[in-house]
Amino acid sequence: MKNVYTVKQVNSYIKNMFTQDFMLSRIYVKGEVSNCKYHTSGHIYFSLKDESGTIACVMFAGSRAGLSFKMQEGQQVIVLGSVSVYERDGKYQLYAREIVRDGTGALYERFEALKQELSEMGMFAPEYKQPIPRYVHTVGIVTAPTGAAVRDIINIAGRRNPYVQLILYPAQVQGEGAAQSVAEGIRALEKKQVDVIIVGRGGGSMEDLWAFNEETVARAIFECAVPVISAVGHETDTTIADFVADLRAPTPSAAAELAVYDIREVRERLLVYREAFQRTIRLETEKRRKQLEHAALRLKLAHPRQRLNESRQYAADLETRIRTRMEERMTEEKHRLALCVEKMKGLSPLLKLSQGYSYVQTEDGENIKSIVQAEKGTCLDIYVCDGKVKAQVISSEPVSYPEKQG
Repeated sequence: MKNVYTVKQVNSYIKNMFTQDFMLSRIYVKGEVSNCKYHTSGHIYFSLKDESGTIACVMFAGSRAGLSFKMQEGQQVIVLGSVSVYERDGKYQLYAREIVRDGTGALYERFEALKQELSEMGMFAPEYKQPIPRYVHTVGIVTAPTGAAVRDIINIAGRRNPYVQLILYPAQVQGEGAAQSVAEGIRALEKKQVDVIIVGRGGGSMEDLWAFNEETVARAIFECAVPVISAVGHETDTTIADFVADLRAPTPSAAAELAVYDIREVRERLLVYREAFQRTIRLETEKRRKQLEHAALRLKLAHPRQRLNESRQYAADLETRIRTRMEERMTEEKHRLALCVEKMKGLSPLLKLSQGYSYVQTEDGENIKSIVQAEKGTCLDIYVCDGKVKAQVISSEPVSYPEKQG
C-alpha cells in the first residue's frame, strides 16, 4: 500500500494550502452571529451563518481592542480575518481580527470617534448633569409630530397627571437636516422656560437614529439650561444624545414616566401627610391645652385676689389667734387680779373697820401712827365701819405691847 499519510500530515498539508492562499489570509466575511460565547480567557467563539451555510469563528483576547460593541445572537456583522485549519480537530475556521456591524461599519467608526471626542471634552461628566425636577408644570417634547413616540408620551403623561402642560416642538428626526431640526427644537423650548425637555423618537436602525449621534444635537443638549431627558429608540439602542443628556430613558414611554409625576401618588401622599398633620395637631393641641390649664392654675394661684384672700385669711387667723391670746391673757390677768383683790381685801382698812378696828387721821389727812403725832388739843378724825367721828386729844400716854411671836 503506497502513499499512506497520517492524520497530522494531512491536516498540516491542508493548513499549508490555506496559509499559501493570499485571499484567505485577509478576507472579509459577512453573516449572522450564532452560538456566540465569551470565554473566561477573554476569547470569543461564535459562528457566522447565512441561508446556505455556517463557518466557525474565533476572536482571541488580544484582538478584542478593535471590537466596539458586545456581540449578540442574530447580529449582522462583517468580520475581517484569516481562514486557517485547526490541526487538532482537522476543521477550518475564521480567525477574526476586526468585527463591525454589517452596513454600519463607517457609522460606528464615526460614532465611536465623536463619543471619544465629546467624552474627552467632559460633556458626559456627571458633575454637569442637572437633576430632573420632581414636580413639573410644563414638559417640552422634541420629536416628530406623528408617530408612536409622541402618542406614547401624551398618553402616559395624561394618565399620570392631566394637569401637566405638554408643549410639542414638531422636529424632523430622520434624514437630512434632522439634527439641525432637533437642536432648534431644544433651543426653542428652552426659551419657553419649560421645566423639563424630552428629546427622542421611536426605534429604528442606526441610520434612522443617526440624527441623535450628531455633534449639533449633543451640544444643544449640553448647553441647554433646562434638564433634558433622552428617549431615543428602544432600550438596546444607545446614541450620543443619551450620554450627554441629564437623564437617559430606555423608551419615550419611560421618559414620560420619569418626567411627569403621578398625581395619584401625590394625592395618596398628601392624605398620609394630612393624617399625620392632623394627628400632630391633635397631640400638640392636647399638650398646649394641658400647658394652658397648668398656666391658668398658676395664674389663679398668683392672682392678686388670691393673694388678697390669702392675706385676709392670714389676717383672720392672726385676729383669731390674737383674740384667743388676749382672752387667755385676760383670763390670766383676771385670775391674778382676783388674787390681788383677795390680798387687798386682807389689807383693806374697811375690812378691818368692819371687824371693830378704827382708823385715825389728822384733819390734814395724816395717818396717826404714834402719840407723838397726837398732841393735846389736836383735832382728829376717827373712821369706824359706819362713819367718822371727830375728836380732840385731851391727853396721850405710851403703852408697851408684847412683840409678835414667831
